[in-house]
Amino acid sequence: MSTRRSFLALLTTAGLAPAVVSARGAARVVVIGGGFAGAACARALRTLDPNLDVTLVAGGKTFSACPFNSAVIAGLREPGAQEFGYGSLAALGIAVVTVAATGVDPVARTLTFSGGDGLGWDRLILAPGIDMNWTAIPGYTEAAAEKMPHAWSGGPQTRLLRRQLEAMEDGGLVVITAPATPYRCPPAPYERASLIAHYLKTTKPRSKVLILDAKDSFSKQSLFEEAWATLYPGLIERVSLSKGGSVSSVDPSTMTVKTDFEDYRAGVANVVPPQKAAAIAARAGVADRTGWCPVEPIGFESTLQPGIHVLGDAALVGAMPKAAHAAVEQGKVCAAVVVAKLAGRAPTERSLDNICYSLAGPTHGFLEVNKYRPEKGQLLPVPAAVSTSPLGADAALRAREAADDRAWFRALTAETFG
Repeated sequence: MSTRRSFLALLTTAGLAPAVVSARGAARVVVIGGGFAGAACARALRTLDPNLDVTLVAGGKTFSACPFNSAVIAGLREPGAQEFGYGSLAALGIAVVTVAATGVDPVARTLTFSGGDGLGWDRLILAPGIDMNWTAIPGYTEAAAEKMPHAWSGGPQTRLLRRQLEAMEDGGLVVITAPATPYRCPPAPYERASLIAHYLKTTKPRSKVLILDAKDSFSKQSLFEEAWATLYPGLIERVSLSKGGSVSSVDPSTMTVKTDFEDYRAGVANVVPPQKAAAIAARAGVADRTGWCPVEPIGFESTLQPGIHVLGDAALVGAMPKAAHAAVEQGKVCAAVVVAKLAGRAPTERSLDNICYSLAGPTHGFLEVNKYRPEKGQLLPVPAAVSTSPLGADAALRAREAADDRAWFRALTAETFG
């Protein structure tokens, strides 16, 4: 366990005042991951029990949000609008550490950092997000992603894909690969195809978008396909799994994406590979052979390591998708369970909502709302609680739902990051 001096040094690195460290003797809860799940959980912990010693290991000074990433790629939004800091969390008395954690000892209940410092914890909450599975597609490596960006996380990859689209000649082919589930944000490849198609229609009308899909069906499929027929006739083509859409390999030197049946030469290749929980999850012993982290559905405590909870995109939680709204819901529910357990109380089972908006164009939006409840060791959907935008809606409704999407994002980020 670190000394108080070494931990304060980490806070100095983060640019925060030492006063954020709570009094000795308080239970210490450490949250790893400064995204939606981690930030929401840290905030809720501090709100529910101001006496807790709450540390958020954010790993950086800002967080790049993924919702609306495709709008950035399509030139509809600037990258800076996706960046959020941690000042309001620090103002609550949460210790924010901006260096990354490198190791977890679940037996000693300690966390280590790259400089050799350590930190003890009574409860650890992991919300580390995802890593790309670099072995899943032959030819697709971290180096290849500099030519064929995945852009599945905020920041440099997003800006790279935007520059590539801007530089592509009119008449070029944009290839988007969509992985099999589970992956972060199930409808995102199809929103991305839609918004890139909007960009091409308005700036490079002889170009096309090709989706190579490792699935036969996808989230909000009817709504997307209706939008494509209305907004982008002939501009978007999708090859499903059963039609040969699964990618077998890529060659970044020739910008070729290959399936078992055909090779596609791309002007721009957005290769979205299969994913897994971020590497620290495996180091903590909470990831299984799938690469994801199995958890119980009430407080998201690991089924592999007691005392460690896993939230957000890294967790396997049954039917609940890996999405921003779901992550915030999980963070708040987990905080309530942790506070109850530390106080010696039995946790309360809670249902969780997920609101998922998608854009098919700047003024063409739709949504799906779901509720999930703990059942049979998983989070399962509540069938009567499903609500989806109707097919055949007029342009006014689609425009309102696109505006609602932007309002939802503003509200979610304000609630989480302040």
